[in-house]
Amino acid sequence: MGLNLPPSFTATILNTYRDDGRRWLAELPTLIDEASRRWGLIAITPVKNLSHNFVAYANRPSTVLRSAQGVVLKIGVSNPELTSEMAALRLFNGDGAARLFEADPRRGMCLLERLHPGKMLTMLEDDDQRTHIAADVMLRLWKPVPVGEPAPQGLPFIRLSDWFAGLDGLRLHFGGGTGPFSQRILEMTEALIPELFAASSPPLLIHGDLHHFNILSSGRGWLAIDPKGVIGPPEYEVGPLLINPIPDFLRGGAAVRQAERRIAILSERLGFAPQHIRDWAICHTVLSAWWDIEGSGEGSEYALACAEVYSQVKV
Repeated sequence: MGLNLPPSFTATILNTYRDDGRRWLAELPTLIDEASRRWGLIAITPVKNLSHNFVAYANRPSTVLRSAQGVVLKIGVSNPELTSEMAALRLFNGDGAARLFEADPRRGMCLLERLHPGKMLTMLEDDDQRTHIAADVMLRLWKPVPVGEPAPQGLPFIRLSDWFAGLDGLRLHFGGGTGPFSQRILEMTEALIPELFAASSPPLLIHGDLHHFNILSSGRGWLAIDPKGVIGPPEYEVGPLLINPIPDFLRGGAAVRQAERRIAILSERLGFAPQHIRDWAICHTVLSAWWDIEGSGEGSEYALACAEVYSQVKV
């Protein structure tokens, strides 16, 4: 198929993956043709908002149903995060998440259930309702850490502790300083991280990036898409949700009050201490800001503003 990729998508791939991204972009038409032949796909139509992966709607003729089954084709540069996503979707097995139909981690491609009507959680206006729905999805998704899964180097999942270990390079990056980070909040985060890992619930397999844009409506209820596949305390799962939807959460001057309301709902629904929910939110905002700086050197302002909000939350 002829590809007319958005320049922003091409730039993201090149900036993120460098030479691997350049080779992948050159090979992408071949990968699409390969997936089409292997999995019997027709009418492949790329989505409009491509970001870090090639994603397209497609049809898969079904001799059983005598109709075309709507699916989503996802192809990315083969990397541990994409492998972890496929492994998580396989383990979730459609419970709280879109189903995984086919997967080839080595080639970086998979075939997913297309969710209908596919309305994002952001489309609902009632924030209490959105928070309750997110809690429902979390409780369905979380799974015990699998034991004895075959993988070349152990479990193929991301470990939350590895994400936070990345913060060790922050002060070095700023020559011993804190850059745009508030020294108060950074010191708070550095003290909280070991305490939270020690005091939180035992690790589970969680989504790792569950927020309003990754929860869609379907005939099977509200379901998650795009899991990171993270092993860690389930309390962390609230972090991405609590700073979303971006940028609306910070608009209107009521972010602290809204944050406190969300924490109250999540504490009641999930059984987590309100203080732990708030503290994990603070740690996530700092980690998110650091990722922005590591990735592009910019864009950290939103996450840092959210850190200030959650540092003011009373629990």
